[in-house]
Amino acid sequence: MSEIKSILATDCGSTTTKAILIEKQGDEYRLIVRGEAPTTVEAPFDDVTVGVVNAIREVEELAGKPILDADGRIIRPLRADGAGVDVYLSTSSAGGGLQMTVAGVVKAMSAESAERAALGAGAIIIDVIAVDDGRKDYEKVKRIRELRPDMILVSGGTDGGTVKHLVEIAEMLVSADPKPRLGGNLALPVIYAGNKDARDAVKEVLGNRVDLRIVENLRPSLDRENLDPAREAIHELFLQHVMQQAPGYGKLSSWVSSGIMSTPNAVGKIIQTVAEERGINVLAVDIGGATTDVFSVFSKVYNRTVSANLGMSYSICNVLAEAGTANISRWVPFEVDEASLRNSLRNKMIRPTTIPQTMRDLRIEQAVAREALRLAFEHHKTLARSLKGVQTVRTIGEILEQKETGETLVDMMSLDMIVGSGGVLSHAPRRTEAAYMMIDAYQPEGVTLLAVDSIFMMPQLGVLSTVHPQAAAQVFDRDCLIKLGSVIAPVGRIKLGELACTIDLDGEVHRVAFGEIKLVPLSVNETRRAVIRPSGKLDVGAGKGREMTAQVEGGAVGVIIDCRGRPLVLPDDPISRIAKLREWHQALGLAVE
Repeated sequence: MSEIKSILATDCGSTTTKAILIEKQGDEYRLIVRGEAPTTVEAPFDDVTVGVVNAIREVEELAGKPILDADGRIIRPLRADGAGVDVYLSTSSAGGGLQMTVAGVVKAMSAESAERAALGAGAIIIDVIAVDDGRKDYEKVKRIRELRPDMILVSGGTDGGTVKHLVEIAEMLVSADPKPRLGGNLALPVIYAGNKDARDAVKEVLGNRVDLRIVENLRPSLDRENLDPAREAIHELFLQHVMQQAPGYGKLSSWVSSGIMSTPNAVGKIIQTVAEERGINVLAVDIGGATTDVFSVFSKVYNRTVSANLGMSYSICNVLAEAGTANISRWVPFEVDEASLRNSLRNKMIRPTTIPQTMRDLRIEQAVAREALRLAFEHHKTLARSLKGVQTVRTIGEILEQKETGETLVDMMSLDMIVGSGGVLSHAPRRTEAAYMMIDAYQPEGVTLLAVDSIFMMPQLGVLSTVHPQAAAQVFDRDCLIKLGSVIAPVGRIKLGELACTIDLDGEVHRVAFGEIKLVPLSVNETRRAVIRPSGKLDVGAGKGREMTAQVEGGAVGVIIDCRGRPLVLPDDPISRIAKLREWHQALGLAVE
């Protein structure tokens, strides 16, 4: 890979196409410049490459070097005079991204495994169909026909298990005769990843009515998941079917050095690369205007979920509906009546590009962000599950009754790093506000490093990690990731005002009472050895009341000692709650209104 000196990567989003130029400087790869332009997948252009070229033109201007030739094509490889690049890569979520329906025999087992496979491949799931989902067959058929997904993933039955239920699902697809969202005259791609003994029967029923791909079983046995073959098939079909039908993607596909990757899939790739290279557990979030994506790697197991109804502009009223006014206003450090709160959020929904004009507006928006992040995380925990206990199920009747597939894999005490991304976090007026939102929403335990994505280049770095992992990791660490600092948070509750923990930072001792939050300045790239002594009933990772030594890192914010308890409980009385919130804002150096 040493011959690669210059890399161009674009991300075609639903509204904006972003381009970055990475070059080798000495022994390391660094971000040189970034350009952006409106995405042109819709009329009047109907050609995504127009936006791509416009974004690259801005990169050319900022970098002071030609990248495109006279015909508007990317010059490759890099010329001796510095023109062009060695590699060009791209990701995309334009045109609504990848929309999928998944089907399984048991909602809490095979259908849930299918969900994990599709979400991990970067899809938005528009429906989950299962034999036991409570709907009549005609309702399922109508739903499949109306939704027009890009592809369908069918799973169910362990190898050697049920065949009948899988044939029923195949017959349901034949009855629905669904047409793909793009390219209506083409056969709909269907991936079969169920019981291998049912393959021939399913193939016979579906015949030539769909573009059928058969891969290994997602759930070969009750206690084992095998998601990768299905994810690879989804990615392949995304390139062949969805990308080729979207306006201009055929042309873009001929430009890239490696296949176009869906944006969420690419973000997942960089999170996995970082977790693997550093041997750590990572939680990452991308909170957008319409959706919130959550990614996690715990004990080397990768999961992604998308909350398609939780966002900060188009979907802000969904956050209000799901969280309720009480849950949002509990984070606001001043009195706000219900009608004002509702009107404020409705204004944001109908004017999605506006930004807060006053400190009050900002604090309300950040309160909504806390709830959107919290709700998306709760959703993530329900799908990021182990398969414990499933081997005890012996009959199909017991399987249909079983609702859960094990414990959640999300263990906050073992979490090493939280990465926040999306406008409300990456562009918060002060970095402390981003850290504060993530702490309130996720309630990290023990010692956890907080960071934000500076300019949202994780998708481009994700696709780069499949071609050049070293370059992706170096740019991620040096130019993409802004470390905010470590947070130290004891778990448990004691009497308010009592000493919660004593922290010795290389001789600098801090005593923090229960119910307090304290900010200790520590710069970027500074680390300290922290000896943490929690009081009797509190735990920082070594057990209740046990002393622990850990490395803490500084950053744009510093080290935050959060002794408000876990779970975090706010006072019920509005006057006491507002007083407490004001106290915490002051401790972090933040204005209230």
